[in-house]
Amino acid sequence: MMKHNQRIGAWGEETAAAWLAERGFVIVARNVRTPYGEIDIVAKANGVFYFVEVKTLTAPKTFLPEHQITARKREHMLNAAAHYAAEHEVDRWQVDAISVEGKPGGTPVILRFENIQ
Repeated sequence: MMKHNQRIGAWGEETAAAWLAERGFVIVARNVRTPYGEIDIVAKANGVFYFVEVKTLTAPKTFLPEHQITARKREHMLNAAAHYAAEHEVDRWQVDAISVEGKPGGTPVILRFENIQ
């Protein structure tokens, strides 16, 4: 049985993937495991691969979902993306983050942060 946080995380990732697809991105893969961690979404548009970290919150807090990406998490994201790119001979890529705020059944607030470095 899925725990509450896992259900919310899965909903956030599904919401982010649908949001990307609506904007012309092709979802290449989801929940890709690498030696450096998991990549939530691998998408492609205009010949560029996007490695997307999704952060989800169900209620407004004193911090935003995107604030959960620490320097260490960013390093893991970049290493995971570089690993995937090398394995799949991807030349053009970047790492993005998407924050999803809301609950299943409601209208989420979605923000995309491009080219996390």
